[in-house]
Amino acid sequence: MTATIIDGKAFAATVREKVAAHVARIKDAAGITPGLAVVLVGEDPASQVYVRSKGKQTVEAGMASFEHKLDADTDEATLLALIAQLNADPTVHGILVQLPLPAHLDSDLVINSIDPAKDVDGFHISNVGLLGTGQKAMVPCTPLGCLMLLRHQHGSLSGLNAVVIGRSNIVGKPMAMLLLGDSCTVTVAHSRTKDLPAVVRQADIVIAAVGRPEMVPGDWIKPGATVIDVGINRVEGEGGKTRLVGDVDFASAVEVAGAITPVPGGVGPMTIACLLANTVTACCRANGLEEPEGLTA
Repeated sequence: MTATIIDGKAFAATVREKVAAHVARIKDAAGITPGLAVVLVGEDPASQVYVRSKGKQTVEAGMASFEHKLDADTDEATLLALIAQLNADPTVHGILVQLPLPAHLDSDLVINSIDPAKDVDGFHISNVGLLGTGQKAMVPCTPLGCLMLLRHQHGSLSGLNAVVIGRSNIVGKPMAMLLLGDSCTVTVAHSRTKDLPAVVRQADIVIAAVGRPEMVPGDWIKPGATVIDVGINRVEGEGGKTRLVGDVDFASAVEVAGAITPVPGGVGPMTIACLLANTVTACCRANGLEEPEGLTA
């Protein structure tokens, strides 16, 4: 058996189309343009590429893009003052502070200074608590993207056994909460899990989010299971060239799974698409407008 390849790039394009259509409706009905502000501190090359991509896709969706680039030695007070300014700006509906921040800045303090209603990354402690208790929250983009792909693949997720490998605050924990919300039976596995292969083999859905290249081999996968590979790892290939691989050994897993996301081209494109979706959702909530269908948890 060869798995169905879940094309995250194509699905993300449909999400962006839905976002753009809803943005157009908001503009026509209320004269409001959803706005996303991205704050980048320092000159991390990967972050710069990511921020450029976010800005480009924001504008393409018909939204306003506000980019704030600060020097790497920017002090905490300056950064917090900028966030306070964005919190108070009615043209800004979503605020994202690009991580990682330079070591001298307290990431938790910075993230929790963002207005929770504008926290389109879903990292503010208030949104974490709302999500954990099943209330309306801004949901982290990568887990939201994974959930959309799973719903598209399965329809209902009710009653399915799901194993989330990884317990990070950014992916693992919120992913578990979202799966519980869709009535899955959820196991969160991690570095201390006993007999991890046996745990994974029970799963109808496997979410791999540990940041270890090709850690999950095909013989851990239950035949016919759906595998969502969140990992993006750069490894050295032939001739010293680097290549991107996931946390799952794709070559062996694709022979066993029922459906699987590739790396690249799987979960990655969904993250920015869901950031745009969250920004539109935040705009609608701030202005008492109808939220877009199919773009929230």
